[in-house]
Amino acid sequence: MQHDEFIGHVQQRARLASRGDAERATQAVLQTLAERLAGGAAENLASELPAHLAGYVMQGELGGEPQSMTVDEFLHRVAEREGVDLPKAVFHVRAVLEVLGEAVSEGQMRKIRAQLPEEWDPLFESGSEGEMDLRM
Repeated sequence: MQHDEFIGHVQQRARLASRGDAERATQAVLQTLAERLAGGAAENLASELPAHLAGYVMQGELGGEPQSMTVDEFLHRVAEREGVDLPKAVFHVRAVLEVLGEAVSEGQMRKIRAQLPEEWDPLFESGSEGEMDLRM
């Protein structure tokens, strides 16, 4: 999947007004996710993405050691980076992760999910708009 197609899908699924908003959401999610990944998973993910999107992953990976974070901490970081409130960030995260799952191999997504605790599972549920137990 090419960059423009990825961003277009995010814009549509997250119901964002502009491509710029979709780009911001995508960057916030990919960068923050990469901060959480260990063992070369960020580099492997980046290798399956178009260069511009891979750059977002590598920005997050630049911190070196993976950062331990709960799903709540992840969502708060995304919301802060994207400049939106938490409910919007949750919706955007789900949209970006859904498109990511279509853009990269199933094996890559399995490796990413294997590194994340069970509490992260609702973020990967396709089409899910249900409530998450957020501790703000």
